[in-house]
Amino acid sequence: MHTGHCQCGGVRFRIRGELAAIQLCHCSQCRRAQGTPFASNLPVAEDAFELTGAQLLRSFESSPGKHRFFCSRCGSPIFSRTEAKPGVLRVRAGLINEPLAARPGMHIYVGSAASWWTVGDDLPRFEAGVVQSERTDAD
Repeated sequence: MHTGHCQCGGVRFRIRGELAAIQLCHCSQCRRAQGTPFASNLPVAEDAFELTGAQLLRSFESSPGKHRFFCSRCGSPIFSRTEAKPGVLRVRAGLINEPLAARPGMHIYVGSAASWWTVGDDLPRFEAGVVQSERTDAD
């Protein structure tokens, strides 16, 4: 079991089960939403995600079919959901309270990475999203 919460503590969640590898997303939307060179996302099955404080959540459709959810009180990004991958949430790894056994497993959308950030590790890199043959069950 993993737990997490937003900056103000109004939105809290629990994740049941093991966590998949962290996906480091370099797309321009994630950079803007996080204010960082990339977002660190954990793909989580929606039925393994329990949320409290949902009344504080607001969402923004950043592109057709993709919704980003954040706390309306403190602005913390919580997760995103896309119609293209029903049943899967992308939970922001930085919100998890416990030490994570999950580690970064890939860089995605490096084709639009910030010009001022160097990806300096040997993790797999994808110019756009994850190709079908590289997807895990949680993707």
